[in-house]
Amino acid sequence: MGERIWKRVPAGTRQVVAVYGEGVNSPDSTLVLYEKRGTAWEQVDSWASHNGKQGWSTDHREGDERSPVGVFTLSDAGGLLDDPGTRLSYTQDEEAFETPYYWDEAHWHDFDYVIAIDYNRQPGNRPDDPTRPLGQGKGGGIWLHLDHGDGTLGCISVPESAMQYLLRRLDPEDKPVVVMGDRADLQA
Repeated sequence: MGERIWKRVPAGTRQVVAVYGEGVNSPDSTLVLYEKRGTAWEQVDSWASHNGKQGWSTDHREGDERSPVGVFTLSDAGGLLDDPGTRLSYTQDEEAFETPYYWDEAHWHDFDYVIAIDYNRQPGNRPDDPTRPLGQGKGGGIWLHLDHGDGTLGCISVPESAMQYLLRRLDPEDKPVVVMGDRADLQA
């Protein structure tokens, strides 16, 4: 990551979930968990992931099928399934996290577990809270969720094992953030 992005990581952050997109228009990415130990950042683990179907955007808009580029806090989680042991605030709600009935079967488990990415949302609320501080046109509802094998509408998706690991590992006391975008933009 370049200095421009590192300057946006809040002081006191000790956990960074970095999502590196393969290209500005690619839905393919890699998610890497880093933790600060002493003064050094260490890679803990990494997984293949997906981002928006149309890639990345530095000016995300509702419906553009691109993931927003930036540094965002991670504060709230939830899903269809019971809390797997996370330290993040967790909301289990079978109705709120049910995928729409008309979605393809490959997507039916997308929201079994989610971690809200605090892009255009009010941290401290349920992941499905509709409040959009920057307005509805800037989109929202950007989550880490279970992977279905291809690009998303703007979220980041990972395998179920990675999602469970992140839910158990992320600690609010370590002020976790996600740093996300295509490689070129993150290195600029």
